[in-house]
Amino acid sequence: MDNFRIEHDSMGEVKVPADKYWGAQTERSHENFRIGVGIETMPREITKAFGYLKKAAAGANNALKPEKMTAEKLSCISKACDEVISGSLNDHFPLVVWQTGSGTQSNMNANEVIANRANEIAGKKLCHPNDDINMSQSSNDTFPTAMHIAAVVEIEDKLFPAIDLLVNTFKKLEKDNEGIVKSGRTHLQDAVPIQFSQEISGWRTSIEKDREMLKLALPELKQLALGGTAVGTGLNAPKDFDTKVAGEVSKLTGKDFITAPNKFHALTSKDEIVFAHGALKALAADLMKIANDVRWLASGPRDGLGEIRIPENEPGSSIMPGKVNPTQCEAVTMVAVQVIGNDVAVGMGASQGNFELNVFMPVIAYNFLQSVRLLAEVMVSFNDNCAVGITANREKMHYNLYNSLMLVTALNPYIGYENAAKTSHKAYEENISLKDACVSLGFLTAEKFDEVFKPEAMAGVDVLKKGAK
Repeated sequence: MDNFRIEHDSMGEVKVPADKYWGAQTERSHENFRIGVGIETMPREITKAFGYLKKAAAGANNALKPEKMTAEKLSCISKACDEVISGSLNDHFPLVVWQTGSGTQSNMNANEVIANRANEIAGKKLCHPNDDINMSQSSNDTFPTAMHIAAVVEIEDKLFPAIDLLVNTFKKLEKDNEGIVKSGRTHLQDAVPIQFSQEISGWRTSIEKDREMLKLALPELKQLALGGTAVGTGLNAPKDFDTKVAGEVSKLTGKDFITAPNKFHALTSKDEIVFAHGALKALAADLMKIANDVRWLASGPRDGLGEIRIPENEPGSSIMPGKVNPTQCEAVTMVAVQVIGNDVAVGMGASQGNFELNVFMPVIAYNFLQSVRLLAEVMVSFNDNCAVGITANREKMHYNLYNSLMLVTALNPYIGYENAAKTSHKAYEENISLKDACVSLGFLTAEKFDEVFKPEAMAGVDVLKKGAK
């Protein structure tokens, strides 16, 4: 019995672990939802966001209702919230994602932990979870607010720096590989030449575009539901609480949050999250493409394309000695698959808003924040352990380029499309060079062929200038 203390709520008494700050409602949820315990815990980004919003709400209440939210209460609550924000109280937030769809129990978890810790700081029974920590709020407006705060903070502070890191690496690779010409490929077949730097610029621009799309989503995510309370009417919240609390959240996070202009929409619709996750899916799709390009180009080392070299990080086989695999690329592609799958969950969850509330918010938050976290972390890993070490295998690029039958495209203006096709087919069928095929067919002299056949020029490289170097 010494290991427990008795807490109570409107349903009666509950035994709670003595060393935990949570209370009766948290314990009931902890006992009633034994689903994914210890694995699919409510994301810590949400816990942190609750720390921000509860501190902001206390500040707004102190300004608007000082007779109820006294300076003493505000001080103790603020200190407890700072500990929630820092993560030092994470062990006191045990609840899983698979709970009530409104996130009510996680809201109460925050209320109980902050109240009990504030009382401990005060040295007396000063704060009540519902009357003080949840003052002017409802779970129905706090949880969507926590979702938006967490989404904005993680995108701006974690994902954007990861994108920028990889963009800068690609910029350096572009500069280092300017003027190196290789065979282009379409439909996994040989195509006309391209500079390796041009190919890399396509990778860079793709993730830059994804960043811009995420930026477009941020203003909508920065609209907060807080102040709508239970159904969007703002019942039990003082006048101007919504704008005041949005301002307080902005000060605490350094982000420019505003109150949602329509709380009925803010409580029931998750379209801002769906829109933002669409940009996350676009980033995942582009990363999948880039990772596949890299591992195709690095395939070999002897029986593949072998046009680039990537860092060798660990042995690749338990049976084949000396084998090294593109493991960082594989991690990127698996993350991309997960994020694309998460997009389905987010969209389906968002479609289930009934009347004045969406009750799929925990699973939406879980999948959204997992996507942000995985994308950010895999981009840093791919950058540090693969991209920074990409080097061109110039000899193999040159060999593949001059062995490509699609260089025949350069002859179109001189011998026409059909004759160029005949030249290509003859070279392929007889395993001879394009030059030998063209000359033997009588389409060009050997001298004229050499004059017009310049693969590097087809990729926009000034051959004379390149030769002068």
